[in-house]
Amino acid sequence: MATETQVMIPAPFRAVAVIGAGACDDEVAADAREVGRLLALEGLALVCGGLGGVMEAACEGAYQAGGLTIGILPGANPLDANAYVRVPIATGLGEARNALVVRTADVVIAIGGEYGTLSEIGFARKLGKLVVGIGTWELDHPTFAGPHVLLAGSAEEAVRAVAAVVKTSRG
Repeated sequence: MATETQVMIPAPFRAVAVIGAGACDDEVAADAREVGRLLALEGLALVCGGLGGVMEAACEGAYQAGGLTIGILPGANPLDANAYVRVPIATGLGEARNALVVRTADVVIAIGGEYGTLSEIGFARKLGKLVVGIGTWELDHPTFAGPHVLLAGSAEEAVRAVAAVVKTSRG
């Protein structure tokens, strides 16, 4: 296990986007923190929007477990990132940065969320990326078969699902 000063970067580099609202309650934050911690223990980088709420809680969990945290920020100032982002990327793109968050990741975990989260789920599905959700949007569309968001009952279940996909797609 990594210490706080180590950053584990898998070879080849693999990242999981953790998406959710910029403000959340304690229960959602606890899920996000545990997802971040478990991703770090799996050796997976965490990419997010870099601000508060779900993003900050997930980054905190990953950071404390020695993981790599990447924040793709809406504004132009890298200092706007939460305290647990190791690599802040200031885009100046506003909400359009949601596409970059998803594009950077191999798979996505959505925790709770509002309309920004919904947009990221839409981008991910458009790109054919797996989206695993904890208490997030449940989508249905008559034209598309299968679950649009694979629902997980816990942080452990969500990370297990994405880790399996990432590990089988390596190479």
